[in-house]
Amino acid sequence: MSARPETPLLDRVQKPEDMKQFSDAQLAKLAHELRLETISAVSETGGHLGAGLGVVELTVALHAVFDTPRDKLIWDVGHQCYPHKILTGRRDRIRTLRQAEGLSGFTKRSESVFDPFGAAHSSTSISAALGFAVARDLGGSCEGGLGDAIAVIGDGSISAGMAYEAMNNAGHLNRRLFVILNDNDMSIAPPVGAMSSYLSRLYAGEPFQELKAAAKGAVSLLPEPFREGAKRAKEMLKGMAVGGTLFEELGFSYLGPIDGHDMEQLLPVLRTVHDRATGPVLLHVVTKKGKGYAPAENARDKGHATARFDVQTGKQKKAPSNAPSYTSVFGQTLVDLAADDDKIVAVTAAMPDGTGLNLFAERYPSRCFDVAIAEQHGVTFSAALAAGGMKPFCAMYSTFLQRGYDQIVHDVAIQGLPVRFAIDRAGLVGADGATHAGSFDISYLSNLPGMVVMAAADEAELKHMIATAAAHDDGPIAFRYPRGEGVGVDMPERGQVLPIGKGRMIQEGKRVALLSFGTRLEEVRKAAEALAAKGITPSIADARFAKPLDRDMILSLAESHEALITIEEGAVGGFGSHVAQLLAEEGVFDHGLKYRSMVLPDVFIDHASPSAMYDHAGLNAKHIEEKVLNVLGVATLGSQRA
Repeated sequence: MSARPETPLLDRVQKPEDMKQFSDAQLAKLAHELRLETISAVSETGGHLGAGLGVVELTVALHAVFDTPRDKLIWDVGHQCYPHKILTGRRDRIRTLRQAEGLSGFTKRSESVFDPFGAAHSSTSISAALGFAVARDLGGSCEGGLGDAIAVIGDGSISAGMAYEAMNNAGHLNRRLFVILNDNDMSIAPPVGAMSSYLSRLYAGEPFQELKAAAKGAVSLLPEPFREGAKRAKEMLKGMAVGGTLFEELGFSYLGPIDGHDMEQLLPVLRTVHDRATGPVLLHVVTKKGKGYAPAENARDKGHATARFDVQTGKQKKAPSNAPSYTSVFGQTLVDLAADDDKIVAVTAAMPDGTGLNLFAERYPSRCFDVAIAEQHGVTFSAALAAGGMKPFCAMYSTFLQRGYDQIVHDVAIQGLPVRFAIDRAGLVGADGATHAGSFDISYLSNLPGMVVMAAADEAELKHMIATAAAHDDGPIAFRYPRGEGVGVDMPERGQVLPIGKGRMIQEGKRVALLSFGTRLEEVRKAAEALAAKGITPSIADARFAKPLDRDMILSLAESHEALITIEEGAVGGFGSHVAQLLAEEGVFDHGLKYRSMVLPDVFIDHASPSAMYDHAGLNAKHIEEKVLNVLGVATLGSQRA
C-alpha cells in the first residue's frame, strides 16, 4: 500500500464552512492536497478516478464561494463527486467507496445533506437545479435550507435532449440558477455530434462583459492542449440568430470559456456571478479529465473507471481472467457475423467500450454509430435502420435502455421492426449499485406484443443468441447478459441459430423441476449438487426465452413434477410471472402443482459485490436449495418462506 499523502490544509476541513477562512492561495493549495487524497483513496478502492480529478479546483471553488448545503450543488451523473464527498464530512469513509455498507460512488440523498439530489444517470442536473430554484422562490423548504441552485454538467451529458428541455424551461422561467458546463471533451467515450463540435468553437458573446474582465487573458492562460482549442472558440458559430450563443438563445447569460484548473480565474468569476446574477447563468469551464495524475491523463478513457492500482506506477491490480467477459464475447461475435453480412450495423449511446462495440467500430467504422448520450434517439434511429433494410444491433446497458422505453414501444414494437437489442449489465452489477442494476428489462420487454426476449445462461449461449438475433427478421428481438466474466464453458467456433421459443433440458430428475432463465443456471447446478447429497435429484431446464415461452417444455415439467420453481435475475413481473400466467390459463394449478418464482426482491439493493448482492436478493445456490427443501416439505434451512 502506498503511503498516504500529507494534507495539512485538508486536515482542517470537516465541512465546507471550514474553507471560508482560507485565502485564495490556501484554496489553491487545498485543491492540490484534495487531488492527492482522491488519488490515494481510489487507489485503495477502485472507482471513477478521472472525472473527479478533472474537477478538483472547481469543487474547491464552488464550496468556497457558495453556501452549501443551503445552496444546492448538484453533480450530473456523479462520477466526479469523490472530491466533493471528501470536503463534505465523508473523508473518514472515503476508503469505503463502492463497498458493501460503504459510501456510494455517486451522490445520494440518504448519505448526506450535501447531496441534495441523487444521480448516476446523465443529464438530470439542470432539471433538478431548476426544481430547487422554483421551490425556493415559492417558499419551499428542505433539509439544509433553500438558497442558490448549481448544476455541474459535462459536455457529454449536455448533449442529451433532457438537458435542453431543462435549459429551455429555465430560460422561460428566468429564475436565478447556475449551470457549470464542465467541458473536458471526454465523457466516457469522446463526445460526438454537433454539440461537441459547437463547444469546441464557442466563445463568449455580449452578456457579462464585466465578468470577462475578471477572466481577462483566459485564452493565453489556458494550458496545452486547451490553448489552440480556445483560440478556435473565438469563431462564432455561423448562422446563429442575433444574440450570440445557443445558450443565450435559450435564455441564459453565458460566460466562458475559462480555465477550470486556474483558481485565479475560477474564484473571481464565481464570486462575481454569485453577487450579480438575477436569472439563469451558464459558466463554460474547460478542464482536463484525469488532471494531475499522469496515468489517468494518458489512459485511453482518461482513468474513467479503474480497479485498485499502485499510485506510483498507475498499474491496476486485477485478478487474472478465467473466462472471456460477456461484453467481449458480444463484441467479437458481432464482428465475426458482420464479416459475412454487410447489412449488420451497430448502435451505441456513448458507450462503445462498455458495450464491446469498440471492436466493431475499429473493424467497420462506417457501420458503427455512437449517437452520444441519446438513448431515445438511438432506439428510433435503429428502428429506421431496420425499416431501411439494415440489421441494427442496438447495444445498451439494461439500466440505460429504460431511457428509451417509449421509443421501444412506439417506434419499434408497434411497427414490428427487427431491431436487435443487446442488453448488457443485466441483473445486479456490483459496485455501481441500484442505479445501474439491470432489474427491469425482462418485465418491460416481455409484455410487448411481438417482442422476442432471450437471456444467456453462459458465454456460449450468448454466442448462439447473437447469431439467432442476426437471423431474426420477424420483429424485434432482445438478448440479455450480465457484467463480468463467463463461467468458463467451451466456446463454439460459431453461434448456432436457436429455434425461437424453445428451451433446453439440462438434467432429468424427479419431484421438483428448476426452470432457470439467464445466468443463475450456474447457481441452480450448484444447488442441485447439494440436493443430490440429500437424496433429491431435481430436473433442470434452461428456458432461454421469456417470450415466447416454451409452452411444451413448461407444461411437460409441470405435469411430470409435483413442484416447479423458476429462477431469474429480474424483478417481479418478468419470466416467472409469464410462466405463472401460462400455468393458470392451462388449469395446471387445479391439479395441485406447487409453484414458486424466485425473483429479485421488491427493493433497490445497495452496492456490494455481485455475489453479495445476489445473496441479499436470495438468489444464490443456498437459497435455491432451501426453496426446494421447503416446497417439498423436507426441511427449512433458514428464515425465508418458500
